[in-house]
Amino acid sequence: MTNRAVIGLGSNLQQPSEQVQQAVTDFAQIPQTEVIKSSSLYRSLPMGPADQPDYINAVVEIETELEPHALLDALQAIEQKHGRVRDGERWGPRTLDLDILLYSDVQIADERLQVPHPGMAERAFVLYPLAEILPGTDIPGLGSLDKLLADCPATGLERL
Repeated sequence: MTNRAVIGLGSNLQQPSEQVQQAVTDFAQIPQTEVIKSSSLYRSLPMGPADQPDYINAVVEIETELEPHALLDALQAIEQKHGRVRDGERWGPRTLDLDILLYSDVQIADERLQVPHPGMAERAFVLYPLAEILPGTDIPGLGSLDKLLADCPATGLERL
């Protein structure tokens, strides 16, 4: 069965724009998965420690036959290929961060995965690219994207 998923991408190390664009290309290597749409790139201020470079972000819609946890494994393998180091620093600098934002209309909450992604309702760098490729979307458990956008100013966000 094919499911629609939305992946959030972010990078602020080692040529972030290229990291994000290459990751989208890498999605083609995920079995039983096809890229449907990609947003523009966006520059955003870092969350957490301020002494780090700005982020480059994007959102990609895919269709996949993988179950959510298998998709997570594939995305984490791409992060590792891009030199992602998980050192426990929350919101620290990274070569590549890939998050499953949405997976069909499913809500998931376990020790490895939360979908819709927690915090996405407050993150302009997720909501605005999402609105670019999937306007009018309803987010399971959170409501309409339009309402979330109205409550989340695009402060510090620049479409490239």
